[in-house]
Amino acid sequence: MPVARKLPLVVSSNIKTSIARAVFKPGSGKIRINMVPIENWGYWPYREIALTPLKLVGDKFKEVDVTLNVKGGGICSQARAIMVTLARGIVKWTRSKGVQNVLVGYDPHMLSGDPRRTEPKKFGGPGPRRRFQKSYR
Repeated sequence: MPVARKLPLVVSSNIKTSIARAVFKPGSGKIRINMVPIENWGYWPYREIALTPLKLVGDKFKEVDVTLNVKGGGICSQARAIMVTLARGIVKWTRSKGVQNVLVGYDPHMLSGDPRRTEPKKFGGPGPRRRFQKSYR
């Protein structure tokens, strides 16, 4: 059950190189991603990934407007970043252990970030692992 809040709540998360920031405010349940309504954002499988936390919580979260800003990475990592941001915001907004347990029970990584970064290039090759081809003549 959401607790009545008056101040906006700002939450962010990173997945690979995608960064998602969200502002949660009391409202009528509108969700916008980069100023686009959620119904028009992206391709439907990625939209389903992004909205997973809202589907798990159900109608407990209908009185909150969410404005998301996503940049960087690809569409799949942006969808994962939105999912993690929404999950963190829902847990902080509701202040409920039950909601947190439902989200973590569905996906253990839903509330945690993603530490993956690109590996730096080393000498002797074109990238971090691959080596230049050896020539004998």
